[in-house]
Amino acid sequence: MGYIEETEDLKLDFNKIASITGQAVLPVAIQNADTNEVILVAYTNQEALLASIRLRRLVLWSTSRNELWHKGKTSGNEFELLEIFVNCEQNSLVYKVRPLNGNICHTSYKGVANNCFYRRLDMDSMKLININKEQEKHL
Repeated sequence: MGYIEETEDLKLDFNKIASITGQAVLPVAIQNADTNEVILVAYTNQEALLASIRLRRLVLWSTSRNELWHKGKTSGNEFELLEIFVNCEQNSLVYKVRPLNGNICHTSYKGVANNCFYRRLDMDSMKLININKEQEKHL
């Protein structure tokens, strides 16, 4: 293994996907610490990372709006940041969070907020299956 895979020094490579996005960002998977569900995949940059650490809240970088995205600032659905994990090449992150109110996605099913990964790809039919509806059938 190389230096980046073995070091304890934080050497995040914010430019890894800059040629694709045009922005110095890292992908970050957001995981619910209580359920272990991956609830969102988004981006962070150095400013958003430092804000998250300082506030102990989920702060991301909106690549579409080109601004800090403090999750829950307008909706009230904030997330406490508990842990940050860094991959071997230091070019992606996992944030373990705890919902303080509500859920993460702007979509809902029967009035209950979804996580962003509420559909499963049926690899035979290549159709998206709403897992809420699927689970409802089995009750």
